[in-house]
Amino acid sequence: MKISYKWLKELIEITETPEEIGRLLTATGLEVESIEEIESIKGGLQGVVIGQVLTCEKHPEADRLSLTTVDAGGENPLSIVCGAPNVAAGQKVIVATVGAMLHPTGSDQPLVLKKSKIRGALSEGMICAEDELGLGSSHDGILVLDTTLPNGTPASEYFGISSDYLIEIGLTPNRADAASHYGVARDLKAVLGRPVTLPSVEEFAVASQQLPITVEVKNQDACPRYTGLTISGIKVGESPQWLKDRLQTIGIRAINNIVDITNYVCHELGQPMHAFDAEKVIGNKVVVTTVADGTPFITLDGVERKISGSDLMICNAGSNGVPEPMCIAGVFGGLTSGVTSDTTSIFLESAYFSPAWVRKTAQRFTLKTDSSFRFERGTDPNMPLFALKRAALLIQEIAGGTVSSEITDIYPQPVEDFRVAMSYKHINRLIGKTLDKTLIKSILESLDIQVADENESSFTAIVAPYRVDVQREADVIEEILRIYGFGQVELSETLSSDFLSDFPVNDPEKLKLRVAELLVANGFNEMINNSLTKPEYQVLMSESLAGNPVKILNYLSEDLSVMRQTLLFSGLEVIAYNSNRRQKDLKVFEFGNTYHQINEKYVEKERLAVFVTGNIAQESWFEKSRETVFHDLAAFVNKVLTAVKIREVEKQQADPAIFKQGLTLLSNRKPVVSFGLLNAALSKKLDVKAPVYFADFDWEYMLRQYNAAVEYKEVSKFPEVRRDLSVVVNKKVTFEELRQIAYKTERQLLRSVNVFDVYEGANLEGKKSYSISFILQDDQQTLTDKVIDKSMQRLMAAYEREFEALIRK
Repeated sequence: MKISYKWLKELIEITETPEEIGRLLTATGLEVESIEEIESIKGGLQGVVIGQVLTCEKHPEADRLSLTTVDAGGENPLSIVCGAPNVAAGQKVIVATVGAMLHPTGSDQPLVLKKSKIRGALSEGMICAEDELGLGSSHDGILVLDTTLPNGTPASEYFGISSDYLIEIGLTPNRADAASHYGVARDLKAVLGRPVTLPSVEEFAVASQQLPITVEVKNQDACPRYTGLTISGIKVGESPQWLKDRLQTIGIRAINNIVDITNYVCHELGQPMHAFDAEKVIGNKVVVTTVADGTPFITLDGVERKISGSDLMICNAGSNGVPEPMCIAGVFGGLTSGVTSDTTSIFLESAYFSPAWVRKTAQRFTLKTDSSFRFERGTDPNMPLFALKRAALLIQEIAGGTVSSEITDIYPQPVEDFRVAMSYKHINRLIGKTLDKTLIKSILESLDIQVADENESSFTAIVAPYRVDVQREADVIEEILRIYGFGQVELSETLSSDFLSDFPVNDPEKLKLRVAELLVANGFNEMINNSLTKPEYQVLMSESLAGNPVKILNYLSEDLSVMRQTLLFSGLEVIAYNSNRRQKDLKVFEFGNTYHQINEKYVEKERLAVFVTGNIAQESWFEKSRETVFHDLAAFVNKVLTAVKIREVEKQQADPAIFKQGLTLLSNRKPVVSFGLLNAALSKKLDVKAPVYFADFDWEYMLRQYNAAVEYKEVSKFPEVRRDLSVVVNKKVTFEELRQIAYKTERQLLRSVNVFDVYEGANLEGKKSYSISFILQDDQQTLTDKVIDKSMQRLMAAYEREFEALIRK
């Protein structure tokens, strides 16, 4: 929201500087984002004066240049070289002296005048043309003045240059009431205790009834109030300078005096308005209604738009009795019904439209205008009539003409004030300080909020409908506090605060359920096995198990005489049972406890076991059956780790006593999971002949590592770079070893390392070839070839040093 400091001063007495006003507004909730001095001519023509050409001779070295002496009001005349064809002795001219800063038309760069030599002749300034001063676009010659002002008079006085301050407010969506100079003045009234003075409309009078235009509002839900009148005998033309300056200050381009006045009133009072060429109002009737879905309509910008049946339109009677659209109500005018230079009479509209209707229409057409900005947030339903009279008086003053119809004011169901029940106790509780009742009432009345039905503990606040954001007790209390001042509420010695944010405690059961649902969604079945098992199972892998088995003192069976130390064997029993019944393709998992006797202490641990055997995919018409491989299990393991937010892991070879091929993943140097293809000797002990892939998770440790908080890192705006290497190393060297050395060597730029090809052959006896890709990225700048090559040289040197690698270059 852009506010003119000078304009504001016409509505309320202001002795404070723009900066002080900015601080006051910010303290009340209208955050001032910037304050900028605005001049009607950029730079204010500082250092530019009126002068008189004393002598004018041809330059001896250039036919198109003249040597002049100019009286610019100083002690001595100035020598100026001039290239204008119309320069002559005796002329009154505009002179830019040395040091002046000009802002020529069409140039973004200022021009600073310096003393110089042009073709050997001294030039101590410049005699200016219109475009060089930023006054227009003409460069046909220098400006020749008809004035008796003395030489040396500042050009700013001659041209009547004005300056103002633009106060830009970051208006929040709830403060629609402050979307005008009047609205901002109301807040200053409450803070400063000074009255707001609106322009008088007492002189408004209807001169005749020569151009009556009737109005019919067919959709009163969308248009609760509609006012209008006609003005005849106007002359459309350029607006006076004061009006253009006002609009220019707040960033609005002047169009013509009628349109400029409607824009002026909109930004003065917050009431959007529209002027129609009265001759284009067919049948001398305005109809506020909706039209048929898909009706074409050309808006002021020359674009044809298809009107929806839920868009409110301002129409005329139409030539065939069907209303013809002239304007999208509250959003955008039509191309054919607007004011032009030929217009001599107008119908002036000032209305209150439903915010919901305007908002939906503006969003549908992606049109954001000054009008829709205000209507869709909620305007003052009591303002249309006053604004209509204000605009009519300005039009008569600037464009001539007379009011040629009575005012039409259709307002069948007036919008009522909001009535809010208030409690002094609640006011003091929410503010955090006990305020005097007289002070509370004074603040409310300064905000045009009336106090009624008052007693010792409560009252009713009557809020005008233009405050669409003040309808609850908390809203009224906020109004009191922002005017009283947040800074005046002292902090208590026992400061406390309430949190709206949720800080959930990690629920182990919920996390377990999430992982279980993840596995089930990937085709697994959950199993629940007995914690009692056979003692001979523990003997099969005793060296790989922690501590000793926990024996049962009064066991019922030798087969159930110890507590299990691993979930492996109970899972293999399930696989054997199903395989013997021709169910060979299995994916199963179990959450269960293991039990250990370690140094005379009994230890219970919760773990997660995952088993996959047989075909990973069933045979179908679009896919052949396929046996499970190591990477199928690795994919499931990664999904589980991702679900519990464990990402940074180290890899090492899994226990060969358990796995024929497998990996152990470590987080913070502690094992999280071991997985791979089971040794056939173990599975055959339980009569399982098919290969079994097994993953053993330390579920307790994973729970301790889990953090529900979401970590976010800003995405780099600089591109990543890929470089590939072919590395020949001893066949015993694993890719994991190569990957770790890469990260240790290039800590700053290396983002990822990936192997995309492995080759072993007779021509590489005892060796193996890895094709590796490296992703490099700098978060601060774009990588150059020099930096990339340096990083790759370091990586190659590290491989050659650590593994005696042969790099294929």
